[in-house]
Amino acid sequence: MAEKRNIFLVGPMGAGKSTIGKHLADELHLEFYDSDQEIERRTGADIAWVFDIEGEEGFRQREEDVINDLTEKQGIVLATGGGSVISKNVRNRLAARGIVVYLQTNIDKQVARTQRDKRRPLLQNKDPEKVLRELAESRNPLYEEVADYVVQTDDQSARSVASQIIDKIGL
Repeated sequence: MAEKRNIFLVGPMGAGKSTIGKHLADELHLEFYDSDQEIERRTGADIAWVFDIEGEEGFRQREEDVINDLTEKQGIVLATGGGSVISKNVRNRLAARGIVVYLQTNIDKQVARTQRDKRRPLLQNKDPEKVLRELAESRNPLYEEVADYVVQTDDQSARSVASQIIDKIGL
């Protein structure tokens, strides 16, 4: 059997990384991981609490450690946190240890997909559209830098996007 390859999903919050990642893992019979869920599992607390107690810097260090551990596995699909690409170390690990797919979406879709989600610390008590635009400006070039493939998620089902990824990668 061929060596199992890793697929890492990057992109902004609301792009569908977790939902699409689950479909992709099911289709390819791979294990699925979500870096945010893994941080919550390891800390026993939700992301918002980690942000409150440790600040963004503390959270980002935990995120980097978790992604380092998870990317050492073989045969996984990993949905990364939207800000994980801020770290050069994370970008290097993702690029070296698997196929990176940038799930692209527009700001309007992000706002619609995240508006009821109270678990996104960067959006709490702020103008979500303004925050998402600022994040896109700084992070989109980093997603593009690390990506092997770019897939638009705006007007497609998660299953359809997963199939597109499989086709693009040639699996």
